[in-house]
Amino acid sequence: MVPQFTLQAPLKLPPQAVINHLEQLWRHPEEGYNGSATFTLVVWEPAWLEQHLARLGLLQDAVMGMQRPCLVDAARRAIGAYGLPSATAPLSHTLAQVLASQSGGNGVYDDLRGQAIESSISELQPHRMITLAPTINGEQPLDALVAAYCSLPEENSPGGSVCGDVLVLRGGAASIAEELDLLPRLIPSQLPCWVLWEGALGEHTDIFERLVAPPRRLIVDTALGETEPSLRILAQRIASGQAVSDLNWYRLGGWRESLAMAFDAQDRRAALGHVAQVDIDVEGDQLCQGLLLAAWIASRLQWSLRTGHRQQDSSVYRFQRPDGITVDLRLVSVPVGFPKPHAGSVLGLRLLCKPPGNRELCVVLCGEASGCMRLEGGDISSRDLVEEIVPLIEGSLEVQETRALAGGHDTTNPLLATTAQLADQMLATATAAASKA
Repeated sequence: MVPQFTLQAPLKLPPQAVINHLEQLWRHPEEGYNGSATFTLVVWEPAWLEQHLARLGLLQDAVMGMQRPCLVDAARRAIGAYGLPSATAPLSHTLAQVLASQSGGNGVYDDLRGQAIESSISELQPHRMITLAPTINGEQPLDALVAAYCSLPEENSPGGSVCGDVLVLRGGAASIAEELDLLPRLIPSQLPCWVLWEGALGEHTDIFERLVAPPRRLIVDTALGETEPSLRILAQRIASGQAVSDLNWYRLGGWRESLAMAFDAQDRRAALGHVAQVDIDVEGDQLCQGLLLAAWIASRLQWSLRTGHRQQDSSVYRFQRPDGITVDLRLVSVPVGFPKPHAGSVLGLRLLCKPPGNRELCVVLCGEASGCMRLEGGDISSRDLVEEIVPLIEGSLEVQETRALAGGHDTTNPLLATTAQLADQMLATATAAASKA
């Protein structure tokens, strides 16, 4: 972490006084305190689950809006305490909704959202970080908190300290919406601006639309909400030409790399043109990650979607290869006893290739923390079997956010752009088929 000192201790202000205060703070650059010329980061940080855990006395810690072990542990305890299935992901939208329905529990807790900055983000030295922290009390008036920090200057550095400020706007969602017109005056037009939406896509759409107006760049996490609105909004924002990053796409990095390496050998590469069947297992019924992986495979192999339909615990899609042969792809929801923090993590992947005149090739990828015995079953006597373990992506959610910020791209990753559109199309096809049934 870059060594820092506090230029402005956290100060509580009326929201209307924030702009004048910040102008006064940076009015005298000759004193050696220079605002960094990097980017502005605007964060929608609802932390609904964390707030309800604290309200009900299940989280013995401040609300910080950061993924950490004590939060995940408290969520797992809540799953048992409220009789939810053990397969419920700790950080899932499902658990947050159940806790929101529980009355009572007026626990007193500190709300430090926006004040504790992940070191990996701090090292990027954002010019300004604005956190919108909606409270579970929807009628709470808005208050503002302002602070400023500077890096310690290097020895003999002529430029002085590089500084940035932190602004937290905390209150009910309605109060935040009323003051959103402040934002354009707080975001320097000459610097890029990222909007990090840490809530479920599809909630508070009025605030979302106002926050993410282009040319602001957008970071979302399709694991946080329901499958349908998450994929639909992701695809829509990308189609509009906006620069979008999805943290769920980053989590798939190990699966994409491992699958590519499995077919890196020359004798296997030719089999990619003869894939006949794909099976993907995911935790629970949040399907965004599984659909993104399926769509990435299909788009890279230039398959065309033909049909899709849902079954009791799975979705089945039929594609057509460039040579006209059909491919069946099955996405299966698997309950697990100790799920990963985020809903819908991929558990395993199997590709069956049937090259003419050669032995069948079966490639099975398993997650490092989970077996995939279901995918390893079947007759393998007439097949060449390749099995690989996919390593976990190291780092917290905040580290994944830093990867997106550090990339600095002003356009969406082309692979994600193509994949998101096809994943949304797959889901829409299966939904339409279900409505006709």
